[in-house]
Amino acid sequence: MKALFLHLLMLLGTGTCFPQESFSVYFDSNQSALAKKEIISLNDWISNNKDSKIVAVNGYTDEDGSTGFNDTLAKKRVDYIAGILKDRINIREDFKTRSFGEKFQSSKIKAENRKVTIYYLLPKDLPRENEILGIKPEPVAEKPKVRKPIIFPTTMTLDNPNGTKTTIKLDTIFMQKVAVAKAGDKLQVENLNFRINTFIVIPESVPKMYELLLVMQSNRDLKIQIQGHLCCMPADKQDLSTQRAKAIYNFLTAYGIPKERLSYKGLGVTQPLFPIPEKNEAERAANRRVEIEIISN
Repeated sequence: MKALFLHLLMLLGTGTCFPQESFSVYFDSNQSALAKKEIISLNDWISNNKDSKIVAVNGYTDEDGSTGFNDTLAKKRVDYIAGILKDRINIREDFKTRSFGEKFQSSKIKAENRKVTIYYLLPKDLPRENEILGIKPEPVAEKPKVRKPIIFPTTMTLDNPNGTKTTIKLDTIFMQKVAVAKAGDKLQVENLNFRINTFIVIPESVPKMYELLLVMQSNRDLKIQIQGHLCCMPADKQDLSTQRAKAIYNFLTAYGIPKERLSYKGLGVTQPLFPIPEKNEAERAANRRVEIEIISN
């Protein structure tokens, strides 16, 4: 019958080659405390290895007694040795869960099997501790991107063809919503209106296009799809919703926004907010809208 030894908890992955050193002390039969001679040997070892580091402490027994008894005895021997080592030499916190017991070869002499073996690293090997023990570093979780808040202007001055200038007010609340929106979010561009039955933006709605432009310029990661919607009619026979979405697309690209960050789509009357025909002008205005969908941000 082979001698019994204790694998404390589970065997951790340790590779096949162990440059660590080992030192053993021996117990009398059925004893969990060392005799005086072995205590002296252990203290001498501690004195000579104050700069080393213990990586495992394994307990073993001979084959006498039941398996349950021997497991308990081996654990008591490990706890006893750990108590002596405490605060006297550097030791891994997980020393009880690291098992090098597969290196144990039982001896025909029972007394040589009643032992505790200390596995340790010499000072020169400490920089390679995890490598020697076969411990792979845990993958570092990618930190979520923290986007710095953007301070948008409240007004913007535009040059007119006749040489004069016009100052327009900007909706910074809308701009902030777009700036912090996540992929998949849809935002309605309120007050972006067109001349009846055309894709020409009315003068009062020009600030909305500049608001989109400033947001796109401030965040180079932002990609959007511009979506046009119609009201009133049962079908978009002239594809006016697409032309209106494209008009916004053309405005942004004309001011230098890369085409790969933009796309456009006409949805006609397929996604009305209110049933068609609408009951009043408020419902028609709600259906007659432009939305942007965040593709990435």
